[in-house]
Amino acid sequence: MKAVILAGGMGTRLSEETQLRPKPMVEIGGKPILWHIMKIYAAYGVREFIIALGYKGEMIKEYFLNFYAFNSDISVDLGTGRTIIQDCKRAEDWNVHLVETGLHTQTGGRLKRLKKWLGEDETFLFTYGDGVSDLDVQASIKFHKAHGKLATVTTVLPPARFGRLLYEQDRITEFKEKPHGEEGWINGGFYVLQRAAIDYIDGDEMAWEREPIERLTKAGQLMGYRHERFWSCMDTLREKNYLEELWASGKAPWKVW
Repeated sequence: MKAVILAGGMGTRLSEETQLRPKPMVEIGGKPILWHIMKIYAAYGVREFIIALGYKGEMIKEYFLNFYAFNSDISVDLGTGRTIIQDCKRAEDWNVHLVETGLHTQTGGRLKRLKKWLGEDETFLFTYGDGVSDLDVQASIKFHKAHGKLATVTTVLPPARFGRLLYEQDRITEFKEKPHGEEGWINGGFYVLQRAAIDYIDGDEMAWEREPIERLTKAGQLMGYRHERFWSCMDTLREKNYLEELWASGKAPWKVW
């Protein structure tokens, strides 16, 4: 099964990092978050990836063109220019397609541009290049195939990171840690789709999270797979630092490999 990953946005809310590189190349534990996402999928047997490029896509191309070298020891003869890559065991057995989908194309438009890379009635995985989870990918696929609809979205409970304060004028009357999931279920950004779901997208200007999802919902073609364990996006520097801390602890929940 193929996994489609959106990696073309400008990541303006994480401008501290994304002025110089695309958000999927922002590192957690010395590895791009894109690599972390691919490792999650690979842990469940996914070996083929289609990466939708846009903003600074050349940096993602360079990373994968040099992936073998970046993840190996190298011997370089500076006199002859001869290079020998050592320790071949570190390479991943992935097939990665890097596809230009436009600089200003919206998320739905990027997916639509990838339609030709998918089989006629193919089931595929779809996500963004900035979120990690300990999602059971195979369980979500099983759920999707069982209901027979065009689309499944993984729904998650927002992280309990912020406390709740209640005021009476300037006096705090309640200080309470925010209960997990107090806001209810939200879109976790991990999808299982049939190729026909792409037909609900009109063109480049359409965001996947708006009209296409609304149309699928009205048509009764969108189902939700509930994931109650770890999930986090990386929209802000605060969230990036949070993921760094989890990785440094040696107990990153999304490290399922």
